Amino acid sequence: MTPLHPKKLLLTKWTAVHPIAKNKHFLVSRVIKPDLPELAIEWVELEAVYSKAVTRIHWRQLQDETIWRRGWQSSAGQQP
Repeated sequence: MTPLHPKKLLLTKWTAVHPIAKNKHFLVSRVIKPDLPELAIEWVELEAVYSKAVTRIHWRQLQDETIWRRGWQSSAGQQP
């Protein structure tokens, strides 16, 4: 997987390897900036495409290929 940068995550598409509350396709809807500008970004909000449910996660979890796949895939178990 190519490196991720938190400032470039907004509106990126993700597929959960294992569905979360029956949702598997997500969009990064918000990159949460820290209160102090000198601190690093740690959190993003993912919006489920189907249900519109919002989940907050640490952005580095997106680098774990056992949890997330980049892009929208028809089956979470498939390799890109």
